[in-house]
Amino acid sequence: MKKIVLPVFLALASLSAQAQSCPASSPVVSVGTGTTSTTGFEITTNTTWTRNNIYLLNGFVYVNSGATLTIEPGTIIKGDLANKGALIIRQGGRINAAGTATQPIVFTSNQPAGSRQPGDWGGIIICGRAPINLAGSPTIEGGVIATFGGNDPNDNSGVLQYVRIEYPGVAFLPNNEINGLTMAGVGSGTTIDHVQVTGSGDDSFEWFGGTVNAKYLVALAGTDDDFDTDNGYSGRVQFGISIRDPRRGDIATGGISNGFESDNDATGTANTPQTSAVFSNMSVFMPTTPNAAAPFANANGAQIRRNSAQSIFNSVFSGRPYALEINSQSNGNTQANAQSGLLAFQNNVLAGYTRRVARATGGSAAGFSINSFVGTGNDTARTVADLGMSAASFAFDGVCAGSAPCTPAFELPAASMLNSGAAFSSAKLTGPGNGGPNSTFDVVSFRGAFGPTNWAAGWTNFNPQMTCYNVAGQTLASRPAAESVLALSVAPNPTEGSATLSFELKQAGVVSVRVLDVTGREVAVVRQEQRLGAGAQRLELPATLKAGLYLASVTADGSTRAVRFAVVK
Repeated sequence: MKKIVLPVFLALASLSAQAQSCPASSPVVSVGTGTTSTTGFEITTNTTWTRNNIYLLNGFVYVNSGATLTIEPGTIIKGDLANKGALIIRQGGRINAAGTATQPIVFTSNQPAGSRQPGDWGGIIICGRAPINLAGSPTIEGGVIATFGGNDPNDNSGVLQYVRIEYPGVAFLPNNEINGLTMAGVGSGTTIDHVQVTGSGDDSFEWFGGTVNAKYLVALAGTDDDFDTDNGYSGRVQFGISIRDPRRGDIATGGISNGFESDNDATGTANTPQTSAVFSNMSVFMPTTPNAAAPFANANGAQIRRNSAQSIFNSVFSGRPYALEINSQSNGNTQANAQSGLLAFQNNVLAGYTRRVARATGGSAAGFSINSFVGTGNDTARTVADLGMSAASFAFDGVCAGSAPCTPAFELPAASMLNSGAAFSSAKLTGPGNGGPNSTFDVVSFRGAFGPTNWAAGWTNFNPQMTCYNVAGQTLASRPAAESVLALSVAPNPTEGSATLSFELKQAGVVSVRVLDVTGREVAVVRQEQRLGAGAQRLELPATLKAGLYLASVTADGSTRAVRFAVVK
């Protein structure tokens, strides 16, 4: 046994060293026609993509009705720039992309580290058969061949969990871009949670009608809007954060880069179903340095317009010139929605707005006052400092003060005023929901996306620009050795049974400790999001592990580090 252990340890050590210097790529499986043809490549039977390969979307790739594309945890999929790689799930098709916290699935640019840009590839489009307010069978934007909408609110397009989508948003034609994640007529039978979109060339997340619910969304350094809803979307979304790069915005003529943007439809008709999505516990941030680009000069934390009846609760906004804009047409329709209660905006914190907290534009509804509307039940008098959050929470490129690498520390300190004030008494929050696995809201006390725990720790990547993505199965972000977790060791090593994992935390935080086998499969959970104090830590590892090689993985403050050990029996 010991003769086997040493060579394998050396091989693992060699692999780890190579990963730090961007080794030659693992085998790449090209999927697609290798052209920009809109007809693309069609997956017509059940297909599985495995983590021991890297896949290249070489043009448009469609998953047709009746087929399921399964993607194993830890799989890397890259999108081709020249041929506008994109993945489109057509009506009746399904995606089963169920990553894990320790093995997220990554869709990313095919460009080398250091030269990636928004719009390097297409993105992910999911089309379902849930209700929309457009007539007929419309084709989704982005230049692809895929229709959406129907009469099945419970339609199931599959699973998207622990997935990162990096540098999508290619412009197929001028002003016809693909978003990071597009959900078109997607039904509530679909599972969407723990999804990060980084550096999108258009919107990070956009819903065109449908009833799908979602939780735990991250929109990082996008270009246009962070969360865009249209065409009768009526789902529920809880726990989402957007952080913008002030230098990057929608540069189209008249372009404005909002946090939320919501329309009933493109012209503000009364078509039904009306856009009536409900969001709770969202954090919409934009740093004030460096200087903001022109698209932010007139931007809003949330712009609700064109007869939308979208509602937002228990959320926090800071950074853009305006927190909320209610934009009506000549008949004052959006303001009327606010007056009647169809559109609600409650228990939110609007911090640091020096120009104007809220504004009403377009036509007006008789008797409507934007100051009364936003001033009732919302906290409008806070500075950003009053939030009591770590400065690292606003990092949009993995770099903090002094050019030091960092990962946002989203968990709230005990003194933060955001720890309290949430309320779930509105019928929009307490109703039965739309069905499906994420149909109801979690009742929490905090406002914004995070409470005492950081659900974004570990599986996210806040600096994918410098991540290699050349080794199949290696999807966790590379972290500087000087981050939160130091001095990992296991003793005795090798062990014949029980062993102790020792490490040091530079600061108190929420920690998860897992044992993985050499393929990256989780075999034991030692601690699951438990808060530990700063300093030396000693944890007992399971004594029941079978003979073999293992990794003890520690995740804290977004950093994941691991130490190898052997069990000999």
